Amino acid sequence: MSKEVRFSRSAEEVKTFTTAQLRQNFLIENIFQNDDVSCTYSMQDRFIVLGIKPVSKTIQLPVFQHLTKANFFLERREIGIINVGGAGQITVDGTVFSMQNKDGLYIGRGKKEVLFESLDPQNPALFYANSCTAHAEYPSVHIQKAAIQPLDMGDFATANRRLIYQYILPNRLKTAQLVMGFTELQSPSVWNTMPAHTHLRRNEVYFYFDVPENQFVMHFMGEPQETKHVVVRNHQGVISPEWSIHAGAGSASYSFIWAMAGENQDYTDMDKVELDQLL
Repeated sequence: MSKEVRFSRSAEEVKTFTTAQLRQNFLIENIFQNDDVSCTYSMQDRFIVLGIKPVSKTIQLPVFQHLTKANFFLERREIGIINVGGAGQITVDGTVFSMQNKDGLYIGRGKKEVLFESLDPQNPALFYANSCTAHAEYPSVHIQKAAIQPLDMGDFATANRRLIYQYILPNRLKTAQLVMGFTELQSPSVWNTMPAHTHLRRNEVYFYFDVPENQFVMHFMGEPQETKHVVVRNHQGVISPEWSIHAGAGSASYSFIWAMAGENQDYTDMDKVELDQLL
């Protein structure tokens, strides 16, 4: 079981970071490991990123007691999960949820036992999860990709045609603060979230998947007039502080999961940055 803690970094100090320092502080590399759980605890809004890959056994969601100081993981937290692998299932306090590829599940505060399984060890489920603190309890909700009408945004002419699947939003289900979904780039588009934006009211984490073998995404971050880049591979994530833009361009089309926590759940709450403002 791997555990990491990432401390908050200011915009001013990041201006001096080398490539290695950027990767060390913001890139999450080894998210999926066979029959194991990886945990990255970010001080940005106390956000936790988890990767759960059950292959030959059932995995119970650990407490990570030294990080949460809780009796069980969801004692004071909520969690959103999207399966980016083969078919699996999640059992929440005895209730079983079938999780096909790109199915999602929201689990509210107070649930004590969460179990993860794959249906086929040769094609295991890959459960990517985001968790934040919760001040209230809300019901668990299963989200099937086929039931979501995505937003069709962008244009092939600007290489950013994309489908946005909004899984966890206030108009769909109640959460304490978590917002989550994913975006599919429509080939041959490669740009995501452009024009870029920031949102000082919430932190965000990007997780890139469906990135073809030997391809990558160039993730751009930093203040609009002090941009930097991080090379991201398949099944890797990037922590995006509230003061930073978060945009990317890939060497091929790909998908990414976005998740946010903070004081505002309004999806459109952002401070847009026009193209001529970027440096």
